[in-house]
Amino acid sequence: MRVLFTVSDWPSHYFPMVPLGWALQAAGHEVRVVCAPSQRDPVRQAGLLPVPLVDPPMDMLLQNRLWNYWAAQAGTWPHAALPPHPVTGEPLADLADFDFAAFRAAYKDRNLRGAAANCDAVVEYARGYRPDLVVHDRLSPEGLLAARVLRVPSVLHLWGPHGTAEPEPELRVLPGDPSGSFPRHGVGELGPDLITHVIDPCPPAMRPPLGAGVTRYRVRHVPYNGARSAPTAPLAPTPGRPRICLAWGNSLSRAYGPGARVLPGLVEALRAPDRDLLLLAPPEDLPGDLPAGVTVLDDCPLHLAVPDCDAVVHYGGAGCTMTAMRAGIPQLVVPFSPDLALNARRVVDAGAGLTVPAHAPDLYAQVARSAAELLDSATYRDAARELARQNLAAPSPADLVADLELLAATPEPATTRT
Repeated sequence: MRVLFTVSDWPSHYFPMVPLGWALQAAGHEVRVVCAPSQRDPVRQAGLLPVPLVDPPMDMLLQNRLWNYWAAQAGTWPHAALPPHPVTGEPLADLADFDFAAFRAAYKDRNLRGAAANCDAVVEYARGYRPDLVVHDRLSPEGLLAARVLRVPSVLHLWGPHGTAEPEPELRVLPGDPSGSFPRHGVGELGPDLITHVIDPCPPAMRPPLGAGVTRYRVRHVPYNGARSAPTAPLAPTPGRPRICLAWGNSLSRAYGPGARVLPGLVEALRAPDRDLLLLAPPEDLPGDLPAGVTVLDDCPLHLAVPDCDAVVHYGGAGCTMTAMRAGIPQLVVPFSPDLALNARRVVDAGAGLTVPAHAPDLYAQVARSAAELLDSATYRDAARELARQNLAAPSPADLVADLELLAATPEPATTRT
C-alpha cells in the first residue's frame, strides 16, 4: 500500500502523525510525506520520507500574528497589550501602525498564486505516485484535494481534541480555499463535509465532536516531541517534594507579543520552598536568574519530563495537552487563544485539570492557587489517571493499520464535478 501524508508547515501539527507513519512502514507499506522545504529535515529526522513539494505563500507565524491583529481590530483581543506587528513581530503602540490595506495589496496576488500552485503540485504528484490512501492534518487541505481528484480515500488525522464540528466560527477545522482550487479541480467547495474519515487520538472523556456521518478511528496517542535528546542525568523526583513541570511554547512571545511574556511571573507563582519545578522553555523566554528548586531541561522531550511530575502547567498546545494526558498527570492550562482554550476546556470537562486564561488580570495569583489545588486534590489525579487508562485501552497505531488497509481497499464514490 502506498500512503501519502500531507502536512502543514509547523512540526507540532504533524508530530502526532509520526507514530502512524512508523506503524505503516513497519507493516511493509510505503509512506511519503508532502511537506514544505522547511520541514524536510524534521520529517527525515522522524524516520519518514519527505517530499518537499509545497511552499507556503505565508508562514504560519505571520498568519498567527494576522489573526491576532484582526482580533484586536474586531475588539475581541482579550490581552491588555496589543498584539505584535504581523510582519516584523515588534510591539505595536497603535493598531494604525500596521497598514493592513497596503499589506493586503502587496500579498494578495502572491498568496493566491502560491496557494493554487501548491494545490496543483500536490495533485500532479499524487497522479504520478498513485497513493492508495491519503492522510492529512487540519491545515494541509492539498491532501484532501488530491484524494478527491484521484478518488482514493482520505483521512484527517487530528492532533488533539479539536474536532471537525466545533460550533464556534473561530474554531473551524479547515482553512479557506482562497484560490478556488477545489472547484477548479472539479470536486466542489472545500468544507467540513468533505471529511468523511477521522483519526482521533483522544480518550473518550476528551472526545471532540465530528460531523454527521464521519467515521471515527480511535487511536492511542503515542508521544513524539521531535528529534531531541534524553537527559544525561536521571529525572527521579525527590521523596516528599511535589514536582511541577512548566512547559512553555517556542513561539508564544513571537506570536502574541508582550502579553505572552509571562514566564518569569509564572515561575514565581509556581515555585515554593517545599516543591520542585521543571522548566521547559525557549532560551529567549527564560528568566535571567532562576531561584532554587527550578531546573531547566534543555532540549528534553516533554514525554520524558512529565511522568514523575504531580502537575503540568502549559499554554494549551495540543502536544502538551496530549502528552500530559497520556502520562496521567493533572494539568493547569494557561491559554492565549480560542483554539488553545478549547484544549483547556476539554481537560477541565474531563475533570483532569484547571484553566486560567492568560489575560486574567490576577493571572499569577490564580495560577498559584490553582497549582496548589491540583497538588492537594486526589480528584484531579484520579481523573487524569482515568484519561491515561482510556488512552492505553485504545488501539495502537500498529493496530490501526489493518483498518486503514481495509479503507484503502474500499472504492471511493465518483466525485460530482461542478
